[in-house]
Amino acid sequence: MWTVLIVDDEQHARASLSKLMSKANLPFEIIATANDGEEALRAIRELQPDVVISDIDMPMMDGVELLKSVRKEGLDCRFVMLTCMNEFEYARQSLEFGASSYLLKLSMDVSGLKQALEKVTLELEQREQLRKAAKWFPKKNTSEPTDHPEMNKIIRHIEEHYAEEITLKRAAELISMDASYVSDLFKKKTNQTFIHYVQNRRIEAAKMLLEETSQSISEIARQVGFENDNYFIKIFKRWCGMTPSEYRKEQNK
Repeated sequence: MWTVLIVDDEQHARASLSKLMSKANLPFEIIATANDGEEALRAIRELQPDVVISDIDMPMMDGVELLKSVRKEGLDCRFVMLTCMNEFEYARQSLEFGASSYLLKLSMDVSGLKQALEKVTLELEQREQLRKAAKWFPKKNTSEPTDHPEMNKIIRHIEEHYAEEITLKRAAELISMDASYVSDLFKKKTNQTFIHYVQNRRIEAAKMLLEETSQSISEIARQVGFENDNYFIKIFKRWCGMTPSEYRKEQNK
């Protein structure tokens, strides 16, 4: 059962969403509600819900600012945003900062909610698989990976979210620095470019899945962050000197 926090400044909206949740008959449990972004942030820190369903237009701290704050703190939860038609630009921004999806409040129904939460369910299941997969990797050194705290924050973000869409721009926003400066500094501190660091982390996860599971190449590609099979195979061969299929056969000998 996945846990959910509902955030909306209107009591009737929270109640309506709770009813829809029960009708959707999905494995989600509402563990708390919040009236605004500030209250929600405190609840997320304390309760660590799997999913936050949040209105965008709220006093004190709106939904987009809540999402940004959660991402900056490295808190790991999925977001579904609630929006009105005239707030579409804010909904688009929320997707850029990692929201799973958004729903139009005025036309929200059981079908739409189920569709959004089914997508979130797949993301959560993937997250759990990858957390289990992390045990396959050697234990990390207890010391920080670099001598630069902001670069360490980016590296931790990559380690936790490499299977999701990760861009240099988003990483720079995470630490409020210029993307070009972050690119140069990251390479200086890690001896790798940002994109190579992400690729390497994904390929290591792919190698584990190729060895430990019977999942298809396409499934593994998506699970570690590659949307395109051909691109996954190309990058895997670049790092490992063989295709994923060849690697699996080699390991099964």
